[in-house]
This record gives sequence, C-alpha cells and structure tokens, in this order.
Amino acid sequence: MSLSRALRPIAIAGMLTLSAALGACSFAPVYSSGSLASQPLLNLAFAKPNSRLEQVVYQELALRFGHSEAPTAPLAQVFVSASASDSVLSRTANPAKPMEVTATATLTITYRDDSGKQPIRLTRFATAGYSRSGQVLADKEAEREAAERAAKAAAESLRLGLLATLSR
Repeated sequence: MSLSRALRPIAIAGMLTLSAALGACSFAPVYSSGSLASQPLLNLAFAKPNSRLEQVVYQELALRFGHSEAPTAPLAQVFVSASASDSVLSRTANPAKPMEVTATATLTITYRDDSGKQPIRLTRFATAGYSRSGQVLADKEAEREAAERAAKAAAESLRLGLLATLSR
C-alpha cells in the first residue's frame, strides 16, 4: 500500500506533463472544410463547367475550399474525361458483366493578381466499378453514376494534391 501511495504523485505528474506536451501540438486537419476556406491561397474562383463531370468536380472543390467572386482570386479550371472498359476480372460467364469507368481530372490554377506566379497544374485519376446487365437504360444509368463517383474521387485527390502543393 505504501508503494501505491508513493507512485500516485509520479503518475499524476506524468499525466500532467503528457497533457501539456500534447496541448502544445497543433494540427491542421486535411479533412476539415471550414478553416481552409479562410486562407487566401485557397480563395479560388471557379470557371464554368463544360460537362456534368466537370460540374461535379467544381462542386466538390468549392465545397471544400469555398468560392470567391473577387477578380484577383486565382482561377481554377478543370478538365474531366471519362472512359469505360471491361473490368480486368471480367473473364467469366456471369450475365452481369463487371465494368470500370476511369475519370481523369486536370486542375489548372492561374493567378490573376499580376504576381508572376507560375500556374499550378495537377492531374489525377480515379476508377469506379459498375455492372452491365444487358438492359440499355440501366446500363447507361449505371455507367453515368459510376463516372460521377469516379469524378468525385478524382476531385478529392485533386484537393489533397493542391493542399500538398501549396504547403511546400
């Protein structure tokens, strides 16, 4: 019992020291959305989308970074293409044929504040799977939905790539 009483002050001092050390750390979470939009480097103006997939990417980026109407805000332009192909593992007699859609998204950020900074260009791709059943309408809708899922995944990868590029 005397050993236990002797260790209590040491344990309490250790916990206080650990709490103080962890309290001094600062973290900037990558997956937060509110605090990032207030940073001036991420105050972006977005170009008009030319397709539904570009609209999906713009919406995802604007949701995470915010949107600026300022004429000197950096302009973010996105080009997205998608292509469908047979899944590599589809060499079976299964009537529901597995397919994949690959979305390739290129983000270009152009600075419009006459600072002379070089544009930032990032390209990312993502895939999403779906199944074809032989019904034309269902197959088209499944491909469209898979393309949107792939575009959202590519947008998230672009966001993380942009954060990494700007943090250097």
